[in-house]
Amino acid sequence: MARRKRIYQKNTKPDPKYGNMLVGKFMMSIMECGKKSIAEKIMYDAFEIIHERTKKGGLNIFEQALKNVSPLVELKSRRVGGANYQVPVPVAGERRTTLAIRWIKNAIHSKKGKRMAEKLADELIDASNKTGSAMKKREDVHRMADANKAFAHFA
Repeated sequence: MARRKRIYQKNTKPDPKYGNMLVGKFMMSIMECGKKSIAEKIMYDAFEIIHERTKKGGLNIFEQALKNVSPLVELKSRRVGGANYQVPVPVAGERRTTLAIRWIKNAIHSKKGKRMAEKLADELIDASNKTGSAMKKREDVHRMADANKAFAHFA
């Protein structure tokens, strides 16, 4: 079996305003073409919008949303005797947050017609209330894992 490429640890810095690592990581993921200031503006504007709408802190809603969206199991493809099986595998800590961030980001990008900060605020509020596109993605993954738990012994 071929060796995989070595994965180097990325050191993400906490964001400047709150000093929170999760916010810093999310900011890095929405950043395009190295424009960190724009990513920061989007993030902090979204937090302001959340605060106006819910009267709760944007950071609290953000953390709650990430916690709600992060999956407990995921599906990995395993090739066994000429057939591919979708095997449910429990998700480790760092990967859970990464998947949650990716799903929220994809949900934002799929929406059209509003500013990025407004779309982000909408999605975070929805995710903290256990609704929205990112939550639907999580439910779909869990449902698929439940349907394929007969293949769990291949893990």
